[in-house]
Amino acid sequence: MRAALLVFVLAVGCASSPPGPYTTPAEVERDTQRAEQLTRQAADLIISNPVAAEELLREALTADIFHGQAHNNLGVIFLRREEFYEAAHEFEWARKLLPGHPDPRVNLALTLDHAGRENDAFDAYETALEVAPGYLPAIQGIARLTVRTGRDDARLPTWLDEIVLAGEDESWRNWARRMASKPAIGGKR
Repeated sequence: MRAALLVFVLAVGCASSPPGPYTTPAEVERDTQRAEQLTRQAADLIISNPVAAEELLREALTADIFHGQAHNNLGVIFLRREEFYEAAHEFEWARKLLPGHPDPRVNLALTLDHAGRENDAFDAYETALEVAPGYLPAIQGIARLTVRTGRDDARLPTWLDEIVLAGEDESWRNWARRMASKPAIGGKR
């Protein structure tokens, strides 16, 4: 009887307590439009004023905790500060909230690579390529990691060719040309 009464009191106490940080907000409590606006403002400041950008992103997440782009951009700030655990946490949120978008997966891969977790980084790049086959930042990242670690992957020559043809900038294209010209990497040409 005493145990039953205790459980009843705890259940009643929980039911009447205010919502906590893990309580799912109702749709009316989310201000997605405000979160989007703040995230856009923060994106303009990430490089020039990361402190202000972080404040805006935290405000965006207060407006809508489920705003994936705000989580992704906050992760970018943490990654630039080499706060890898925090960055990975934000990219995981973003990955779940933006299931069809490769950027959170590429950013997670970069974070894991910088943290020395190369196998996990490979997995994250692979998922980015599953979500968006041919996504150039993922191809560049996985090719660079493959070359750096000396991993044997038959897709590497194809990735290098793709980078040469569509690389983000000349330095990427030059890097891919150099790697492709090495017999152990580019294979027979």
